[in-house]
Amino acid sequence: MSDIYVFMIIALALLAIADLIVGVSNDAVNFLNSAIGSKAISFRTIMIVASIGIAAGAIFSSGLMEVARKGIFVPGEFYFDEIMIIFMAVMITDILLLDFFNTLGMPTSTTVSIVFELLGAAVCVALLKIFADTDLSISDLGHFINTKKAGEIIAGILLSVVVAFSIGALVQYISRLLLSFNFDKKAKWVGALFGGVALTAILYFIFIKGIKGTNYAKSIVDILYEGGPEGLLNWANTYFGTAYESIKELANAKKDILKIDVEKGVVALTLRGFLETNVFLIVVAGFALLSLISFLIITVFKTNIYRIIIIVGTFALALAFAGNDLVNFIGVPIAAWQSYEAWSASGVSADAFAMGVLASKVATPTYLLLIAGLIMVLTLWFSAKARNVVKTSIDLSRQGEGDEKFRSNFLSREIVRLTILVSESISSITPNSFKKISEKQFSEEEVVAKHAYMKKEDIPAFDMVRAAVNLMVAGILISIATSMKLPLSTTYVTFMVAMGTSLADRAWGSESAVYRVAGVINVIGGWFFTAISAFLAAALIAFLIHFDQPIMTGVLLLVAILLLVRSTLRYRKKAKADRAEDRLKKSESSSIQGVIEESADNIKSFISRGNKIYATTIDSLAKYDLSSLKRSRKGIAKLETEVEELRNSIFYFIKNLEESSVGASNFYISVLGYLEDITQSLEYIAKVSHKHVNNNHKRLRFNQIKDLKEIEDQMKDLFVNIKTVFDQREFNNLNGIIEEKQELFTLVTDKITKQVERTRTEESSPKNTTLYFSLLTETKDLITATMNLLTTYRDHQD
Repeated sequence: MSDIYVFMIIALALLAIADLIVGVSNDAVNFLNSAIGSKAISFRTIMIVASIGIAAGAIFSSGLMEVARKGIFVPGEFYFDEIMIIFMAVMITDILLLDFFNTLGMPTSTTVSIVFELLGAAVCVALLKIFADTDLSISDLGHFINTKKAGEIIAGILLSVVVAFSIGALVQYISRLLLSFNFDKKAKWVGALFGGVALTAILYFIFIKGIKGTNYAKSIVDILYEGGPEGLLNWANTYFGTAYESIKELANAKKDILKIDVEKGVVALTLRGFLETNVFLIVVAGFALLSLISFLIITVFKTNIYRIIIIVGTFALALAFAGNDLVNFIGVPIAAWQSYEAWSASGVSADAFAMGVLASKVATPTYLLLIAGLIMVLTLWFSAKARNVVKTSIDLSRQGEGDEKFRSNFLSREIVRLTILVSESISSITPNSFKKISEKQFSEEEVVAKHAYMKKEDIPAFDMVRAAVNLMVAGILISIATSMKLPLSTTYVTFMVAMGTSLADRAWGSESAVYRVAGVINVIGGWFFTAISAFLAAALIAFLIHFDQPIMTGVLLLVAILLLVRSTLRYRKKAKADRAEDRLKKSESSSIQGVIEESADNIKSFISRGNKIYATTIDSLAKYDLSSLKRSRKGIAKLETEVEELRNSIFYFIKNLEESSVGASNFYISVLGYLEDITQSLEYIAKVSHKHVNNNHKRLRFNQIKDLKEIEDQMKDLFVNIKTVFDQREFNNLNGIIEEKQELFTLVTDKITKQVERTRTEESSPKNTTLYFSLLTETKDLITATMNLLTTYRDHQD
C-alpha cells in the first residue's frame, strides 16, 4: 500500500514545479506592471531586477507556509491517508485553476486559490468522516476545520479591495496635486522629499514583509553576538529592565525554534523588541537619511530619483512575492513529504496514523528554496502568459485612451453615472480658487505635446510618479497587514492600488470610464470565482480520490496533464495565429502620402482575410459544416473589432496630420467607411449561413451549391487580384479591376434569375430559397463596397 503514497509524493513534486510556473505567470503582474507601464527603465533591466528580487526572496524565504499544515484544518483530526487525499486534490485543482486565469490574461490571487482549495478538500474529507461515523454530526465540522481562520481570510479579501483602492486613490491625488504632471521641473528638494518618503516605505516593506523572521536573520544575531556578547546582553538588560528575565525565559522556551542558544536568543528577542517598539523613531530617522541621499542623487549624480524608486520598489515586491507567496506552491508538497516520513517511520497503518505532527513548525530545506527560485526566474523570462496578465493590468490603468479589452455592462454604466453625480456635487461646493489650482496641477498639455511625436508603442501607459506611488502604497499596506498578522493577498492589494491611482490621475475619462470599470468588475468577479471554484473543485476531486484512491489518483493526474497540455497548445496556436495574421494598423503618418501608403497595407490585409472568410463560409455551407461556420463568424467578428478600433482612432489621426495634409482625413474616413460596409456584408453572409445550418434546415440543392461555388471562384479571383495590386503597389491595374464590376453583377443577377425560375417549378424549401437570395443580394452589396473602395483609392492615389 505504501507504493501508492510514494507515487503520490512523486506526483506532488512534479505538480509543485508546474504550480510554480503557472503561479509566477499570474503573480508577475504584482511587481512588473508599474515598471513596465511607466517605461522608467528598459524591459531587460526590469526583468533583471525582478529576477534578483525573486531569487533573493526564495533564498530568504521564511519557510513552509503554515496554512498548508494547520491554518485551514486541524491536522490532528485527520489520518495520513486522508491528508494525502487533501494535498493531492489541492495541487491538481490549483494548477488547472491558475492556468485557466493565465490563459484569459486575468490576474487572480494565488494565495486565495490555495487557501480555498485546502478548505474545500478538507471540508469534503471531514464530511466523509462525519457521515461514516454515527457518533458524529454536521455540527462537529468545526472540530476538523479552522473556521475562524477561513472567516479572517474572507474578511481580508473584502477589506483589502476597498482599502487598497481608496488609499491608492487618495495618495495619488495628493501626490499629483503637489507634483503635477511636470514633476521633472519641480524644485530638487521636492523630489528629494518624495524620494525619502517612498524609499523609506519600500525599504521598511522589504524588512517587514520580505526578510523579517527568516532563517538568514539569525546570521545577523550571530554577527552581533560574536562582536560583543556581554555588551549586547547588558544593553538588553538595560533597555528592557525588569522585563529582561521574562525575555530570557521566552528565549529558553523558543531555543528549539530559534536554532540558537539561549543567550543569542535573548539578543534576537531584544533586537526584535527594540525594532517593534521604536517603529516611529526608525521610520523618521530613515526618512531623514533617505531624503538626504535622494537629494544627493538628484543634485550630485544628476539621476532621476523616481527611476530609482521604481527599481527599488520592483525589487521589493518581487522579493516579497517569492519569499512569502510563491513558497505556497511548494508548501503543500513538502507538507505531504514530511507527513510521509512521519508515517513511514511510525509503523502504523495509513488509516490509523493521526497527523498531529503537522501542528509543529518545520522550515523548508534551503536547497528546495533555491530550486523553486530558479524555476520562478526562468518562468518570468520565458512565460508569454505572464506578459499577457501584466498587459491586462496596464491597459486598465493606462493614462488616456487605449485599446479597451473589456466591454461596458449595466453595472459599469450605473457606477460611472453615480460617480459623475457625486463628482458634480463635490465640485459645486469646492472653492473656485482650489479648482483652478487643481486643474493646473492635473493639466497634461505638456505631456501630450511631448508624446505627440513618439510612436504608440514607445508612449508610457502612465508616468513615473504614478508608478512610484503604486509601489510605495502597495508596500506600506502589505507591511502594515503583515505586522498586524492580517490575512492579505498581494495580488489584490497591488491591483487595486493601481486602479485607485489611475482613477485619481483622471485616467478614467468619460471616453473610457465604463470600459475600465467593467474591466475592474470582471477582475474582482474573477477573484470571487477563484474562491468559489477552488473550494468546489477541490472538494469534488477529493471526493473522487476518496472513492478509489489508487485508480482515481492516476486518472485525475492524467486528466490534469491532458488539460494543461491542451491549454498550452491552444494558447500557443492562438498566439502564433495572431502573430501570423496581419492585423489592421492605426495610421501614424502625418502626411497624405504616408497615410495612403499605410492604408495600402491595411487594404491588402483586409482583402486577404475577407477573401478567406467568404470562401470558408461558402465551402462550409456546401459541406453543412457547423464548426467551420462558427470559425468564420469568429473571424469576421475579429475583423469587425479591428475596423471599429480604426474608426475610434479617427480623432487622434486627424490631430496628428500636418497642416498641408488635412485632406488626407477625407480619404481615410472614406476608406474606413467602405471597409465597414464590406465587413457588414461578410458578417451578414456568415450569420445567415450559420443560422441556417445551426437550425438544421435542409441542405442547399446541388444546383444552388454549384452556382454559389462559381460566384465564390470569381470573388476569389477578384480578391487575389486586389491583394496583388496593393502588395506590389501596381495601382495602375486598379482600373482594370474596377471595370470587372459589371461582369460580376451580371453573373450574380443571372444566378438570381435562375433561382426565381427554380422556385416556380421545382424548389420546395422556403428556407433554402430565402438563404440563397440573401447570399446573392448581399454578395452584390459586397462587390459594390469593394469597388467603391478601389475607386476611392485610385482617385486619391492619382
